[in-house]
Amino acid sequence: MDPTARERLEALFAKVDTFFAGESARHGERMACHTGCNDCCHRRFSVTAIEADALRDALAALPTEGRAALAARAQAGDPGVCPALDGAGRCAVYAARPLICRTHGLPIRFAPAGGRALPVLDACPKNFVGEDLGALPAGSVLDQTTLSTVLGALDMAHADATGRPRGERVAIAAVLSGEG
Repeated sequence: MDPTARERLEALFAKVDTFFAGESARHGERMACHTGCNDCCHRRFSVTAIEADALRDALAALPTEGRAALAARAQAGDPGVCPALDGAGRCAVYAARPLICRTHGLPIRFAPAGGRALPVLDACPKNFVGEDLGALPAGSVLDQTTLSTVLGALDMAHADATGRPRGERVAIAAVLSGEG
């Protein structure tokens, strides 16, 4: 039997996590990402419906008090901070975190918004400080267009399988509060 879209999403997550671990090992101290650093979590994101379902499943696996704490943070928390962050600055749903969270910190190539321009290469400002990102080996750079295309295809397959509209976006805060 062919893998489901959710199983393929898990495989994509695993590949990105493996890539991240490899690049962290390759670049050592040039990448400042570490457990407890949460600078990239100081904003609120929306996710695809398939990622929202993965987050819902992770929430369902938490103890009642953990779900209640996340819901309270999502409803009353700082709008500039992801409500999945606990008091110690760690993600309460780390294993189910969406693709955008898994790629933060890595060098990423993306097309700038609003038109036809050359791709931009960027990374967390704490990583590769003072270095020319363009000098990094091509194999150290994620391509956002490719990742978005794969995620979009998985999300469409998931929408078709679940009878939901394609392209639906869900705020992480809405998922964690139980409203989305």
